[in-house]
Amino acid sequence: MKPFKIIYNIFVICLVVIALLLIVSVLPITGNFKILTVLSGSMEPTIHTGSIVAVKPASDYIIGDIITFGKISKTEVPTTHRIFDIKLQEGKPIYITKGDANNSPDMKEVLASEVAGKVVFTAPYIGYAVDFAKKPFGFMLIIVIPVVIIIYDEIRKIKNEIGKIKKKKSAGEEASAEKNN
Repeated sequence: MKPFKIIYNIFVICLVVIALLLIVSVLPITGNFKILTVLSGSMEPTIHTGSIVAVKPASDYIIGDIITFGKISKTEVPTTHRIFDIKLQEGKPIYITKGDANNSPDMKEVLASEVAGKVVFTAPYIGYAVDFAKKPFGFMLIIVIPVVIIIYDEIRKIKNEIGKIKKKKSAGEEASAEKNN
C-alpha cells in the first residue's frame, strides 16, 4: 500500500471519529452518554487538559467517583471533579468535590440534581480537536479538506481509467490494422 493511501485512510478515520464525537456531544439525549471536553488542569494527572470524558448518569455516586456537574450549555461549562465527601441533607445526598490537582475541596457543594453523570471513559487531548471542530472555521476544515482529498482521489482514478481505456482502444486498433494487412 502506498504511503499516501495509508495517510489518507488514517486521516479519514480520524475525521470520522471526530465527527462522531462532535455529533454525540451535541445531541441532547437524556439518560445517555455525554461527551465533554475538559478545559482546565484541575484533574491532572488523572484527566489532562484537552481530554474528552464520556459521562453517564448513574443512580448513585460514592466517594472517589469522578463526576461532571453544573449546567451544560454553550455559555456555561460544567466541572469534572472527584467526590471528596458526601453529606445527607433531608435524606438527599450533597456532594463535596475536589479536583485532584487542587489543594482543598470546592467551596460550592453539589446537589444530586446538578450531577450530569459519572466519568466512565477519558481520552487525552482529543478534546482539542472536538472543540476546534465545534467552531465555524474548524467545522469548515472538517468538511472542506476531506471533500478536496476525495475529489482529488476520484479525479486521479478517472484519469487512470481513461488512460487504460485509451491504451486498450489503441491496442485494439493496432491489432485490427495488422489483421487487415
